[in-house]
This record gives sequence, C-alpha cells and structure tokens, in this order.
Amino acid sequence: MSDARRAASSAAQPEPGAAQRRTAVTPSLGEGDGGRAALLDTYRGTVYPWHCDHMNHMNVMWYVGKFDEATWNLMSHLGMSAAFLREHHRGMAAIDQRISYQRELHAGDTVAIRTGVVDVTDKKIIFFHEMRNADTDTVSAVTLLTGIHLDTQTRKSCHLPKAAADKARELVVAYELPWKS
Repeated sequence: MSDARRAASSAAQPEPGAAQRRTAVTPSLGEGDGGRAALLDTYRGTVYPWHCDHMNHMNVMWYVGKFDEATWNLMSHLGMSAAFLREHHRGMAAIDQRISYQRELHAGDTVAIRTGVVDVTDKKIIFFHEMRNADTDTVSAVTLLTGIHLDTQTRKSCHLPKAAADKARELVVAYELPWKS
C-alpha cells in the first residue's frame, strides 16, 4: 500500500466511538474479491451517447446522477422508501459529498454500483458508492456521502428509525477511500 493510500485510509476513519455503534464489520476490501461481495448492489445501468461530453466520455453530471439513484436504492433497502418518507414526513439530506474519478466511462459501457456504510450515528449515515465498469470490473469512480435524517415539517434533523439504523450498521465495512480528507 502506498504512503498516500495509507494516509487517505487513516484520514477517512470514522469519529471516535463509532466502533461501539456498529453491529457488524466485514473485512477490509482490496485483495482479490476481499469482501467486495459484502457490498450492496444499488445500481446497474448503461452509459448512453447523450451522457458523454465533447471529450467523448461520461460527463460528471451523470456520475452524480447515477450515484444519486444508488443512494435512493440504499435508502429503500434500509426501509426508508419514498413512500415511508412521505408518510412519516421525513427526508434525507446530503450534507457532504466527495467524488474521486478513477477511470473514464464511454458510451455503451455498462455500469454497476455497489455500496457500503462507513458509520452510523443517531441522525447520520456516512456511506460510499463504488462505480465499476461492469464489463472490465475496474473502478471508475468512488463517492463518499454524509446524509442526515430530517423532519420535513420542522426542517430539523431527527433520529434515524431504529430499524433503518440497525440495517445500515449491518452494511458497515472497512474500505480504503481514495483521498486524504
């Protein structure tokens, strides 16, 4: 592991005490399959020609859009579907997002996104999406997001539903993020 990768990994560690809030931790990813099967499949799709810019690769707005679709699949998996959020006057808001672009995607490439959770607190979920070219299995981009649960009537943060928080903790995995902080 390079010094830069090691520094990025240690800088991206969750806040102190996070380990006590977890219910499951899977092995660190990176060697062979190295636990990648533990990640949740949250999106599959294709890069269309209209997703590409003048440099003939997928434009950044489409990476964000595909990551957003993966996020809503994750929320649904956790029990916070659109119907649940509407019925309970709840929502999720991204308060931080980082993206590392690793390899270009081009028209016709198929895309797969898998998701893992870094940390869960009473009101917050920190999670990542790994976007891969589904044909070559190479990482195209990684994003790290921090989302807070909120009451849509008061517009203030509120506790995650216990069942959703517990399910999110089952997805906690060690993952070597590609940036320092």
